[in-house]
Amino acid sequence: MPAQTLAQKLLAAASGRAAVRVGEILTCKVDLAMFHDSSGPRRLKPMLEELGTGLWDRSKVVLVMDHYVPEADDESRRIVRIARDWAREQALPHVYDSMGICHVVVPEHGHIRPGMFCVGGDSHSPTGGAFGAYMFGVGSTEMLGVVASGEIWMRVPDTLMMRWNGRLAAGLTAKDMMLHMIGRFGMNGGRYQAIEFCGEAVRALSMQERMTLSNMSAELGAQAGLVAPDDTTAQYLRQAGAADFDVTPWQSDADAQAQWHEFDATALEPQVAAPHSPANAAPVHAYGNTPVQVAYIGACTGAKLDDLRAAARVLRGRRIAAGVSLMVAPASQRDQAAAEAEGVLPALLQAGATLLPTTCGACSGYGGSIPEDVNVVSTTARNFKGRMGAASARVYLASPYTVAASALAGRIADPREVLA
Repeated sequence: MPAQTLAQKLLAAASGRAAVRVGEILTCKVDLAMFHDSSGPRRLKPMLEELGTGLWDRSKVVLVMDHYVPEADDESRRIVRIARDWAREQALPHVYDSMGICHVVVPEHGHIRPGMFCVGGDSHSPTGGAFGAYMFGVGSTEMLGVVASGEIWMRVPDTLMMRWNGRLAAGLTAKDMMLHMIGRFGMNGGRYQAIEFCGEAVRALSMQERMTLSNMSAELGAQAGLVAPDDTTAQYLRQAGAADFDVTPWQSDADAQAQWHEFDATALEPQVAAPHSPANAAPVHAYGNTPVQVAYIGACTGAKLDDLRAAARVLRGRRIAAGVSLMVAPASQRDQAAAEAEGVLPALLQAGATLLPTTCGACSGYGGSIPEDVNVVSTTARNFKGRMGAASARVYLASPYTVAASALAGRIADPREVLA
């Protein structure tokens, strides 16, 4: 049997094959279909009714209400009502209403396990790849085919191996790793290939940090962002209540064909991406004199428990600068409760933060949206013009450490200076 990458092994399993070749077209059976209030029922319900068909397997569907909650206007109420009514009509067993962001809530409830083949109705669905599953985002028409048939066709992609050697220094995170890679390769750097993150630095990351890597493979233009599962994966999944998984088969063969890129984690500096693209990334000192009026700690790439802990390490016992608004929107209710119990959330609030709901919020331009004509330093994944609400806002992307340090300084700042 030819040597296979992790991506090839996952697609082979999904298509009932022993091995697959790059470029082959496959029909894959779907283990999980995830969508949210924005991408799901309001679009799928009328199309399914027109087809006259139902869901292929309700137990493999997960619905999350995270974009339009809490409902701020009549349109939001309409969209969320459609989702809730449809969930009841279909008797869906896996519905998470206002419990957090889908890319965090779904894995923390043990739905994604090594070896699975999953699709999501959101561009950041590659998050699932952190668990050794093949997961990617699809549009509503493709999702219609999935929920009606349980299958989808795939072209086997090339694999890019991103190997990070060494260990990250204090004050650096997976977000810095991703911004550096996006700055180096651009937003089409993955060309809809599969990316696998590997090396000592990746192995040293927590699961939540690995989720950030896989999530932002979308910003690299990749279809999937994978991390081979290990003991860290297994421990997280056991705590999440997942059963029936095995991490051992899901590793790339040493001699599998792939394109390799090497990185030195020990030399990495905190990264900042300037408006209006994540590809505008550079070391933090390139933007050190940029004043900020808003600091935002939120989204699936910047407000998980590990992210909140990082921000608290910078802010504990200090106050944010005058004239700066610091907004914190935890990624899930579970992470918010843990942050409260650990004293992390109190430290952020005592520093002057305002607590927002555990939803997508300002990341996608909804609740707690950003005002006009301000500089924002944010833990979100994207800084496109108007993405966070006001078209005139200028959004700089950074890690939770850097966002917290910038809130203290009133300008974009190097968190290592505070931590030292």
